[in-house]
Amino acid sequence: MDINKCKEMQGKVIVIVGATGGIGTALTLKLRNAGAKLVLVARNQQRLNQLQSHLGEGEGASVLTVATDITQPDQVEAAMQKAVAQFGRIDALVNAAGAGVMKQFNKLEPADLDAMLDLNLKGSFYTTQAAANVMKEQRSGHICNVIGILGKHSMPMATAYCASKFGVVGLSKCIAEEVRRYNIKVTLFYFGGVDTPFWDHVALKVDRSKMLRPETAADAIFYALSAEPQAVPMEINLQPESHLFF
Repeated sequence: MDINKCKEMQGKVIVIVGATGGIGTALTLKLRNAGAKLVLVARNQQRLNQLQSHLGEGEGASVLTVATDITQPDQVEAAMQKAVAQFGRIDALVNAAGAGVMKQFNKLEPADLDAMLDLNLKGSFYTTQAAANVMKEQRSGHICNVIGILGKHSMPMATAYCASKFGVVGLSKCIAEEVRRYNIKVTLFYFGGVDTPFWDHVALKVDRSKMLRPETAADAIFYALSAEPQAVPMEINLQPESHLFF
């Protein structure tokens, strides 16, 4: 790991939403090794405890876990306030939570669309809004929204998922225009297929051996977070060679 990049991260307070997922876990380990202070957010407290144990950290000076349903704005707000109460600020938010429903458009149920919009779109809005409000007061910060390549390109069987992810791109770009006067950066990540538990619940035939590793995605996020202050990585597009969208 680049020593200079590690110095950039030491002491920074990073909120990772979806910390127990594949990308979130890989990023958590990388940031912890670089000396960042972490606020780990996910729905399941037991899985958060397991991740914290894996870090070799107890609850305390450098790691805070907050079980949160990001579809509930009051829980999101409470999580951000706990982060501020513990560490005094939020230097960066990484939105790495998400789920996919992959069905033919005519077989989608209203509940399928609701699930995608509630978690992927509304959840991203609530977390981005709450973190940006904190960053606005401190007049600095960095919001990293992990969109996925299907927030930029369409794919059969992904109507509801694409609708939610295209929406996250729109809200992210609008918010970026509003918050840049407060020295808040916004970076969007368009990863192609990443071999994470996301695919455990998707009924599509995919060759996961040809996907990106979660650590590769985490490296890209770490790069953006540790960029020199005047640099703004606006979009990072990273896809496996087996499945490229231009």
